[in-house]
Amino acid sequence: MSSKSRDDDEHFEGQSALKEDLNRKIKEQKVVVDELSNLKKNRKVYIQQRNSNIFFLADRSQTLNSSKKELDYMKKDLQDL
Repeated sequence: MSSKSRDDDEHFEGQSALKEDLNRKIKEQKVVVDELSNLKKNRKVYIQQRNSNIFFLADRSQTLNSSKKELDYMKKDLQDL
């Protein structure tokens, strides 16, 4: 097997792993969006501080909008691969 062929195989496997990981994250984000969409208006929503176990009270509609935007970015990234 030539060096170029081996590099192509490694690139393909790496890209395939990236796609699988991104697909998993997209599925998770869809669940988040669905859960936020189905909450009653008066329910409290908390968001987790990055790299921490601390949660802060957040606005439900703002959290839903940012989750939808993040889902759109993920879908766009998947199409770009």
